[in-house]
Amino acid sequence: MFNKLLLLLLLPVQLWAQSFTKTEISRWQQQAGRVTIIRDEKGIPHIYGKSDADAVFGLLYAQCEDDFKRVEMNYIEKLGRLSEVKGENFLYEDLLIRLEVDAEQAQKDFAKSPQWLQKLC
Repeated sequence: MFNKLLLLLLLPVQLWAQSFTKTEISRWQQQAGRVTIIRDEKGIPHIYGKSDADAVFGLLYAQCEDDFKRVEMNYIEKLGRLSEVKGENFLYEDLLIRLEVDAEQAQKDFAKSPQWLQKLC
């Protein structure tokens, strides 16, 4: 009973957290319009974009089509939050990631990076 109540209380928060603005959606649609993904007879994606950033967007899109679960797990792992998904056995891996990766420094490095590189992210 408690779990159901907790789920009902947290579900609206989760749904609200996942919303995107119309501006974000429009930007993604525009970027997707500049990308062409052609799969050959073996299913291998060949990605064409008007810029390097468009090609990177297309590459990640194709990768998510093929294996979203792996992309998502890699992302969660690099955030140092794998134990939240896979259990306490992964706590030490999370701690190691959090010791090695300084998010604040990464944001500073990103801000200092050239504009062309920022567009790839």
